[in-house]
Amino acid sequence: MRSNTRTTLVPILGRVALSPQRYRVITVGALVLLMVIVVTGAAVRLTGSGLGCEDWPRCSDEKFIDVSDNHTAIEQVNRLFTGLVAVTVIAAVLGSLWRVPRRRDLTALSLGLVAGVVGQIVLGGVTVLVDLHPLAVQAHFLLSMILVANAVVLVHRAGDPDQAVRTAAVASTTSQLTWLLGVAAAVAIVTGTVVTGAGPHAGDEEARRFDVAIATVARIHGITVIVALAVAVALAAWLARRPADRHRLQTPLSTWIFVGLLQAAVGYTQYFNDVPPLLVGIHVAGATVLWAMTVHLVLATREAVVAPREEARTAPGLVASRRT
Repeated sequence: MRSNTRTTLVPILGRVALSPQRYRVITVGALVLLMVIVVTGAAVRLTGSGLGCEDWPRCSDEKFIDVSDNHTAIEQVNRLFTGLVAVTVIAAVLGSLWRVPRRRDLTALSLGLVAGVVGQIVLGGVTVLVDLHPLAVQAHFLLSMILVANAVVLVHRAGDPDQAVRTAAVASTTSQLTWLLGVAAAVAIVTGTVVTGAGPHAGDEEARRFDVAIATVARIHGITVIVALAVAVALAAWLARRPADRHRLQTPLSTWIFVGLLQAAVGYTQYFNDVPPLLVGIHVAGATVLWAMTVHLVLATREAVVAPREEARTAPGLVASRRT
């Protein structure tokens, strides 16, 4: 009986075929959900529901699922949403295997999403078990940013033509300035998590906070944000002298500067108004969007070009950089 079942399943799986266009839709869905869950996770903290469920993976010793009050309901919904994200990233892996033609780079990137989500589930449990220690909460958010970056790369690569060679699309200095902007944005995000760890929204009234003055870390975070914006403006000024590079990067960079200025405005507004939860939630959502845009901007410095087979055979550099 088992042999017959196995024989039946193999041809069924073999007949599954997914077009590149449909697979890219799956990757976009995974990216959207990975960004949304960052905001729902922030909602758990901002509503003081971080310990709404005191155990993991069960909500409590008595109940696996509990929605008896607002805090447990909010925490429970976030956990269930995590399950939906897990289903989506698994779909991304299966889709990469069913995609025709199959590409190993897409499979590797989708497996990275699965590994990251598993890490988030484990880290989420650890965060509850250590009573929302700020280091655990910080790590939880930063891992989310790594997952978002992975998903942006996956969406980008899924839109590239098959059998393509990735090559520089802008001048070396332009690429270096863009990467510098990426690093500056990453530093700003990290310093922002320190401000969060020192601030009042811990997820629970009795949770530990970083033993630093919030005014000091807020100033440091503000400086890193200003540096990132300054690098973006410097890149824009550089592009003004390079028409070809400006044509490729002007739209994503202009959008980045606009969103970055809005994000800075929200940050300063929330700070001078005693960090109201709604503004903090908007700030978290803005940081997530801006980080995704940063990764997209860096990826735009390279392009995928389908090279003739004869040229690829005679150009070792191209062969070495070819995505499998």
